[in-house]
Amino acid sequence: MKNKIDKFDLQIMGVLAKNARVNYRQLAELLNTTRQRVARRLERLEREGTIKKYTIIPDFDKLGYLYVAIGISIKPGTSIEKIIETLKEDEDVKVIQRAIGYHQLIVHIVAPKNMKEIEKKIHELSKKVEGLEGMDMSFVTDIVKFELV
Repeated sequence: MKNKIDKFDLQIMGVLAKNARVNYRQLAELLNTTRQRVARRLERLEREGTIKKYTIIPDFDKLGYLYVAIGISIKPGTSIEKIIETLKEDEDVKVIQRAIGYHQLIVHIVAPKNMKEIEKKIHELSKKVEGLEGMDMSFVTDIVKFELV
């Protein structure tokens, strides 16, 4: 049974959202509590899947890549689960999000800054999406804020 998320859990996640490298001691100091309390809460949040991953946000431009967000619309009756499983296998696909609205999936890819390579990658991706109705691309130029909590 999952425990209810409380204000303290949200405070922990808020600090980690800004800097995932903060250790238990630093978290305890920032939140005016003990290292043991922080450790217990984090272990529970991870075990229950409330915290799914600690990650970094790279500067793709400095790495020589473009970050592309692609909205994918699929025809009614198409198995979205099958598409998701296929896209999970693509090493260039970094994020897959279900959505409600104009697009049923939002997919994030990282591709070399060469437009021919990007065109090739998007074409390959489109062939993997059974029942594709449409795709809209946005080239991300900078991640100016990334805070989920």
